[in-house]
Formats: sequence, C-alpha cells, structure tokens
Amino acid sequence: MTANMTPEHRGARVRTTDIDGLLIINLDLHKDARGWFKENWQRQAFVAAGLPDFGPVQNNISFNEKAGVTRGLHAEPWDKFVSVATGAVFGAWCDLRADSPTYGATVTQRIEPDTAVFVPRGVANGFQALHDATSYTYLVNDHYSPEASYTSVNLNMIDWPLEPSEISAKDRQHPQLADATPMPPRKILVTGADGQLGKALRDALRNHNHVEFCSRKEFDITAPPARDWRQYQAIINTAAYNDVNGAETDRAGAWAVNAAAPAKLATIANEHNLTLVHVSSDYIFDGQHEIHGEDEIASPLSAYGASKAAGDTAAQTAPRHYVVRTSWVFGDGGNFIATMAALARAGKKPKVVCDQRGRPTDARDLARGIMHLLDSGAPYGVYNLSSDGDTASRDEIAMAVFIGCGGDPADVTPVSSAEYGQDQAARPAESTLDLSKIKATGFQPSNWRASLALYLAT
Repeated sequence: MTANMTPEHRGARVRTTDIDGLLIINLDLHKDARGWFKENWQRQAFVAAGLPDFGPVQNNISFNEKAGVTRGLHAEPWDKFVSVATGAVFGAWCDLRADSPTYGATVTQRIEPDTAVFVPRGVANGFQALHDATSYTYLVNDHYSPEASYTSVNLNMIDWPLEPSEISAKDRQHPQLADATPMPPRKILVTGADGQLGKALRDALRNHNHVEFCSRKEFDITAPPARDWRQYQAIINTAAYNDVNGAETDRAGAWAVNAAAPAKLATIANEHNLTLVHVSSDYIFDGQHEIHGEDEIASPLSAYGASKAAGDTAAQTAPRHYVVRTSWVFGDGGNFIATMAALARAGKKPKVVCDQRGRPTDARDLARGIMHLLDSGAPYGVYNLSSDGDTASRDEIAMAVFIGCGGDPADVTPVSSAEYGQDQAARPAESTLDLSKIKATGFQPSNWRASLALYLAT
C-alpha cells in the first residue's frame, strides 16, 4: 500500500492505496473523560483534504455481535464511506471495476474510530469484526435497490486475522477472482447524436461500449424519457435548435430546446449526481469585445442567442457541469464551410459578410476537448472551446475554402451584414473565444486552417 499524504486539514488526512481511488482517511478524535467525539463526515473539510465530493444520500449501520463475524466481499454500483462507531474491524477490498488499471488488486486496513475508508463504485468491500459489539457504519451516494447491478468475490482470498466465526451462506458462495463478473463502468449518454458534434463523438468513442448515443427520436431532451440513471455517470448534451433565423419567428421552439431542456437535464444531473456537459455558443454575446472570456456576461442579440444564453445558465445549476462554449462548428453535416465548398466546386461566386470575425471549430476538436474535460477531472465550470489559430472574417474563411477546393478566392465578394441583408437575426461582430482556460487543463486544440485543409481533402 502506498501512503501519499495530502496537506493536513481539519478533521481528515488522506492516503492513497494500491487500488485506484480507494482512500484511507485518518480522522481526529476529540477525547475527554466522557469518551470521544469525531466528525465522521464533514463535507467542506474532507473535500479540501482530497476526498471526492461524492454526495451521500443514505447512512447504514452493521452491528456485529461477536468478534470474528466476517462479511463480503460485495461490490455495489455506488461509492461508500466506511468507518466504525464502536469496536474495530479488519477491512478488505478487491477492485472489480472492468475499466480500472488496478483490477484484481487487494488492500487491507484495520479500521478503528479514528479511521475511515472511501470505497469507489465497483470495488468489492468486506470486513471482519475484531471486537464484540462492533458497529460498522457506511455512507453511500445512491439508495439501495434490488434491481441494481451487483457483483462479488469470495472472501477466502483475504488472510483474515481471526478465524471467521460467522459467514452467511450467500457470502460463502461468492466466486473466486478468476470467475468474478467485472463491474461495468457507468454509461455516458450523448444527446443529439446525429448532429455534427454527435457524429464526431461517435467516431472518437467508437471503441467505447459504455457510451449511449441517442438521436432526438430516441431521446427528446424537451421531454426526457425515463432511464435508470444510477447506471450513468454523465450526459453530454449536443442537441440544439440551430436555425438562427428561424428562431426569430419560432421563439417558443428555440426556447423549448435550447433553454428549457437544459434546465431539465440539469435537474436530472443534480438528482442523480451526474456530470452534465452542455454545448453553448458564441451567440450568447453581442460581439462588442474582440475576445470573449468565460466570465463575460451574456448579452445576446437574437432570439436564438437568448435561448442559448438561458440554457447556458440553466446547465450551470448542475453541481457537476461543463458548459462548453464554441463557435462556427464544421463537421459531418450542414455548415458554413460545407456550403462554401459546394459553391466553390460548382463555380459559384457568393457574397459573404466581412464584418463577422471569429475562429471556425472542427467538430473533432470539440469532441476531443469534451472527452478531455471528462477524463482529466478538470474543475467543473464554463470553458471556451474552439479550434485555435488566427481570427478571421467570414469572407476570409470562405476564400480559404475556395483555395482549398482549387478555386479562385477572388470569386468571393466581401459585403457588410447590412449589404447582405438576408439574415433576420443579428449576429455578433466578434466571436473569437479566449482558449487559455481549457489550454491550462492540458488540452491543445488544432489550428483551424490545418483542420480546414484536412476537412476539404476528405
């Protein structure tokens, strides 16, 4: 067992172990002539000390009449925080998580009132009472259900300090490690899976069988269908009402999808301790700043922008959220670059606005960035995410497309938005997003010009 101690905080000191995510906690006991007092769970201090903010919802106590009572090894689809109120136990754990780098590893630890253990979902848990009248207590972050997915491993794999005096018939029948059923990882639900970003996520995660991709028909975010949410870890919401001009006359439709639906997903995430990833837009801003940071206040110019701003805010009410603001996405589907490429190949000479500036975003960058946030455990919050590179106007991007298609950039005629005059909805003049925050997490987007060249070549 390794023992990497974190800085001391009031009430808890945390050690890592040979099982990934299994943590040993030393608790402060405040003793006097009457006995002792401890803070068995103190969210603020314990999270500061390095424990996950795992959101317990149920407290259970196992009373053990005699020393030698032995229980386990049970793996449940929830996290546990175990300790004792009286007596002492010899705790034992075996990693049964299918996706864990420490699968099959075991850890043991004597637990007295000044010790606790955080047990991640899918790590099999067992213990032996070392004293008579031992009260073993554990907090869990989901309610017990007989329909939940459980697994187990035989307790004879552990060298127990006492001869087991009481073992249930069920515990005696648990399989050996070689025959144990691994606990599958929690699923990720992707909405809007037929859109550009959804397709990019499908491609990026094609080898991951724990991701559920849903089209609007399969999962309508305006009326989320029932799911056994305890089997999920995250929702990635890529579904959106994207008709910017149409939203001016169909405001209710845009609001239902872009504003009210993210609020419903945030409620689900809050109730079931899920991470919500929600994709927002540069259109929440009025474009008065050349660069938009994550702390800029929304100032939408259009009904579409207002609906996206409302959804952006609603998604942030989920305690575990990544709100990802992006701009000018291109991928497998209809988009500005695809339209320009079709015009270039058809020999057309389009008029393109020259007073809207920003960076295009390769849908593959967006997909990679989202998975980076989830996989890296980056702090929850709002992140700008686009492709990197120089800021360009719409007409300059169109010219780059024409060049990439072997056409003449002079075929693109720059015009002002007023001259173009075909848009019902106002657009922000400046859409460039500051990428420093997401880069600080270790993610590097591609240069949009390089991505554009690859996109046009395929």
